[in-house]
Amino acid sequence: MKPGVIISILAIVLGGLLLIGAGRKEETAGPPDYIEWRIPAGWPKPANDIFARNKLSEQGFQLGRKLFYDGRLSKDGNFPCASCHQQFGAFSSYDHDLSHGYNNTFTTRNAPPLFNLAWMPRLHWDGGVNHIEVQPLSPITAPNEMGENLDSVLLKLRRDTSYLRMFRAAFGTPEINSQRMLKALAQFTGSIVSANSKYDKVMRGEATFTYSEQNGYTFFKANCASCHPEPLFTDYSFRNIGLPVNEFLNDYGRMRITGDKKDSLKFKVPSLRNVALTFPYMHDGRFQSLNAVLDHYNSGIITTQPTLDTLLHKRIPIAGRQKNDLIYFLHTLSDTSMTKNPRFSGELKNFIH
Repeated sequence: MKPGVIISILAIVLGGLLLIGAGRKEETAGPPDYIEWRIPAGWPKPANDIFARNKLSEQGFQLGRKLFYDGRLSKDGNFPCASCHQQFGAFSSYDHDLSHGYNNTFTTRNAPPLFNLAWMPRLHWDGGVNHIEVQPLSPITAPNEMGENLDSVLLKLRRDTSYLRMFRAAFGTPEINSQRMLKALAQFTGSIVSANSKYDKVMRGEATFTYSEQNGYTFFKANCASCHPEPLFTDYSFRNIGLPVNEFLNDYGRMRITGDKKDSLKFKVPSLRNVALTFPYMHDGRFQSLNAVLDHYNSGIITTQPTLDTLLHKRIPIAGRQKNDLIYFLHTLSDTSMTKNPRFSGELKNFIH
């Protein structure tokens, strides 16, 4: 055999061995660092275990965090998940009734805050999504939100070697697909728990309410807790609270999903946790202040609507001092340990595994 041929064969064999070795190195990774997800003391067990088939790990969480803040999930790179869900606003769209979307468009509903999602049986204002892992599909593909498609998103992620490493660390191999992307996002958003406000510290015996806060809490328990029960401050039901129809949006809420006229103008009861940080309020952001919200319950409810919640037929009388005290109490539900927690921020730490 000629020397040149032998050299060529050796080169081919050696190259093949190198490729096999590289392939084996990339195919699998060691197990990730799994995290124990804990329910706050005294809280109910979530109806669904969102981490049962998507085991929470540090690597999965960090991958989800990077995806959450990555504009490449949108068509033009300008609209990451975090553009509508800002940490300092309890992961809501701070000070905006409707959020900005791709190509100078706007969303058609106020962006709900993202925390305590593990307890939420149905997501979105109308309950149109029933699982945290599929929730991002709607904003990613909506033309007036992120305006992108999954194939394009995945192509962009696959071109980034840091994502290949992170997917490998989180899921064992560097394969990037939509299921893994959605699972990682769910690990991040599902981990955002708000349970350390002043209210929580009072309940734990670590702080005390002021006189006004205590009066507000007393009023709250007597007049508001039916729809906003502690400790989550929502029952996650869908109710019509007597708002006039927004003629610009023409949104009838839950009826859009069920097709049942009995669900007309019913929207999900939001949690009051962090409510002082998540203005403007209601599904369309029509009220700019808590004062305006309470004025609605006191005198603005349209009592002639057929689907009006029965608890509101007589409205909720709120005197001036009661209103002030109630607002003082609602401010005790703000959880700055969540809104300022660097673990949930967009400042990504070095990822090594």
